[in-house]
Amino acid sequence: MVVIASSIGAIGMAILAMFVRMKAAKKPATARKIILPPVFMSTGALMFVVPMFRVTYLELFEAMAVGLVFSILLIKTSKFEIRENEIYLKRSRAFVFILFGLLVLRIILKLLLSSSIDYGELSGMFFILAFSMILPWRIAMYLQFRRFQEKLTKL
Repeated sequence: MVVIASSIGAIGMAILAMFVRMKAAKKPATARKIILPPVFMSTGALMFVVPMFRVTYLELFEAMAVGLVFSILLIKTSKFEIRENEIYLKRSRAFVFILFGLLVLRIILKLLLSSSIDYGELSGMFFILAFSMILPWRIAMYLQFRRFQEKLTKL
């Protein structure tokens, strides 16, 4: 029951992320908008204070590896462009499909792993997976954003 409820929550978050991404593409990008999401998400690591959410080193590295692989798809679909002397995030149709594909994959993994891994540990692993996916993606976005800022100053 908890796995189903959390999967429904993940679907809601994916839909919200899609709308936030579409809205963000209408406004110029800033370093703050790129950097803050992983900073805010990092507070979720406080869940590991509670013993039920703690993971083994093997689970930590497995979740990080999957997150890093997933981040490659997000990095490849996040591009900037210069419009009206401002830097904008370029809209990508592939991003929506990748986001939902990753969501479906995460739900399938959660359903398969929930029978063999305790719910608390699984929650910790999926937090690590998500953070390991978002952090490199945002770092890559920030580096790309800085390159575009340098181009703008040279114009």
